[in-house]
Amino acid sequence: MTRSAFVSIVGRPNVGKSTLLNALVGEHVAIVSPKPQTTRTRITGILTRGEDQFVFIDTPGMHVPRTKLGDYMVGQVNEGMADVDVALLVTEPTGEIHPVEAILLERLRQNKTPVILILNKVDALAKKELMMEKIAAFAAQHDFAQVIPLSAQEGDGIDILLQELSHFAKPSPHYFDEDSYTEQPERVIVAELIREKMLLNLRDEIPHGVAVVVEQMKDRPDGSIIDIAATIYCEKDTHKGIIIGAKGETLKKIGSQARADIEQFLQAKVNLQCWVKVRKDWRNREDSLRQLGFR
Repeated sequence: MTRSAFVSIVGRPNVGKSTLLNALVGEHVAIVSPKPQTTRTRITGILTRGEDQFVFIDTPGMHVPRTKLGDYMVGQVNEGMADVDVALLVTEPTGEIHPVEAILLERLRQNKTPVILILNKVDALAKKELMMEKIAAFAAQHDFAQVIPLSAQEGDGIDILLQELSHFAKPSPHYFDEDSYTEQPERVIVAELIREKMLLNLRDEIPHGVAVVVEQMKDRPDGSIIDIAATIYCEKDTHKGIIIGAKGETLKKIGSQARADIEQFLQAKVNLQCWVKVRKDWRNREDSLRQLGFR
């Protein structure tokens, strides 16, 4: 009998939610970077293991929004927590409980959603006692279905988590083909791979004001190459200059790194062309958010 489970992945920014999604699915579904608020929309990852199919919903890091884009991201978190079979609250193994984590737990309680506490990044843990203190603090606030320490980066504990998630799978048909691992359109994934390289190569303040739109993806008649044209939108003329760099070197580096990942994703040779345009204050403009796919 086939079974399915919908699983929401929630937490503060930069705790490793997207890295966890990639580890669970076994594919590069969500972009990752050391910068907070890398994920902007809900991202679906799919894993089929025998009779069980897990549909993971990775959400943006919960935060206090300062722009209309931020409002949209918080809305994506709330939608991602609705109508799921279980939620994974991802946190770091040390430190105090963040107010945002308390808010997430309260909303999950209101939804009557079972919650598994995930203590990620245990590979970097110096003292186990500190993790035990954090577990005790969380346990005093919520009755968790399970508590699982793991390292999404190293893959340690992933099998244990999947085994635990199987308890929440319910008899139902599978919603996706067995070989599916995401429902993200190809163009969206390609745009995100470009943005990932920008996050890794640019100063902290610039990537948050950047959006990428793939304008064209077209196979050449002989099937040898896929031509991709992408537009990078930023908010300031000064940012445009930084993105392009001296003699175009920064943009070339971003494009080269992105092309390598895109070729691996598409399993084809790619000719990637990127242009940079300024769209002032797009994160606070409803028309721009709609045009860039955030509405």
